[in-house]
Amino acid sequence: MKMKTYKYPKIEEAKELLRRPEIESQVIREKVLSIINSVKTNGDKALHEFSQQFDSVRLNKLVITETEFDGLEKKISDKLESAINIARANIFKFHKAQEVDSQKIEIDEGITCWRKSVPIEKVGLYIPGGTSPLFSTLLMLGIPATIAGCREIVICTPPQKDGKIADSILYVAQLLGINKIFKVGGAQAIAAMAFGTETIPKVDKIFGPGNQWVTTAKQIINSFGVAIDMPAGPSEVLVIADDSANPKFVASDLLSQAEHGADSQVVLLSTSEQLIESVISEIDNFKRQLSRIEIVEKSLQKSAMILVRNLNEAIDISNQYAPEHLILSVENSEILAENVINAGSVFLGNYSPESAGDYASGTNHTLPTNGFASAYSGVSLYSFMKKITFQKLTKNGLSKIASAVETMAVTEGLDAHKLAVTIRSEKNRD
Repeated sequence: MKMKTYKYPKIEEAKELLRRPEIESQVIREKVLSIINSVKTNGDKALHEFSQQFDSVRLNKLVITETEFDGLEKKISDKLESAINIARANIFKFHKAQEVDSQKIEIDEGITCWRKSVPIEKVGLYIPGGTSPLFSTLLMLGIPATIAGCREIVICTPPQKDGKIADSILYVAQLLGINKIFKVGGAQAIAAMAFGTETIPKVDKIFGPGNQWVTTAKQIINSFGVAIDMPAGPSEVLVIADDSANPKFVASDLLSQAEHGADSQVVLLSTSEQLIESVISEIDNFKRQLSRIEIVEKSLQKSAMILVRNLNEAIDISNQYAPEHLILSVENSEILAENVINAGSVFLGNYSPESAGDYASGTNHTLPTNGFASAYSGVSLYSFMKKITFQKLTKNGLSKIASAVETMAVTEGLDAHKLAVTIRSEKNRD
């Protein structure tokens, strides 16, 4: 199955051509809401039932026991251990650098304001499992959570067919010192962390990517007052390429994103018709090497290549699309990048594959999708913290703004607000 190709569409036409795959949102929402209500009402009992229904697993316990951590080092190859350590070090370095000391600002004599970063006490990390246990996501979420100093970190991840959690996920959890791990996946895991069950603690904020069911569950529990990292759905990449791009590189970037899931979308915008033809040829060549070919084929059906007149037009289309991942395979990529205003994470030049950001360059791979990059940022250290503002006014400081506060309060009809200032002023004190 070849990707659809289009030549020189207008900007508004490109928006329609790149419409993301639609899902039966109302049908899924109703089913997810039923799952959430069941977990909220029946707790662990519902979780066990859903494990049998969705994962075909009958579990004795939902929680990982200490014995399940035994011998993990022997189950992980030296090569994988080394790779995880490299990724861990880079992710830690990038997120640790985001720590900023708060500064007190003297607004005026006697008026001082500042902000203090405070870790969110209880956070829940959803780590996708199933056919592809994403231990890399645990690195991306667990590392900033530990740097932030979150008091309680809860992991939910679906069990495999044998009722166990993937060794790679357990190994990373052990490496990060996280031991509250539960064998629960899907919408039911989100509900469990949102409301708590007999076994799984209630958390203050939930992080992590997932399928349409998980995404819908996060949106629903957010409406119930439980914080989430961001709206996120099927993964996506948009590549902008000119004549300087290597078609093999571009093809591999598109395929690497397409293999995430059948509902993923990949897009190529290029100023070169010859490059597009070469990329199509390379995709056909590479596909034969892939183990997830059926998933890739379905994803490519929903994807597109567009021939554009120039790079400025490509950037306009990209900003309108607001991709999760944006790759600039062009000359002077840093200059072109200055015009990017909507994207989750940007990869510059021919040697910055999206795979690097997914695993080990240091940036976080938990990013907004489905156009939400126009308003949301990806996960960072700040995602695990909240900012509390402080202010301290002296008697003299209050006097400097008293009249302004009183006037504004009266104008809004809030008499007690005015009173709280007036009663403190020198002229009205007994």
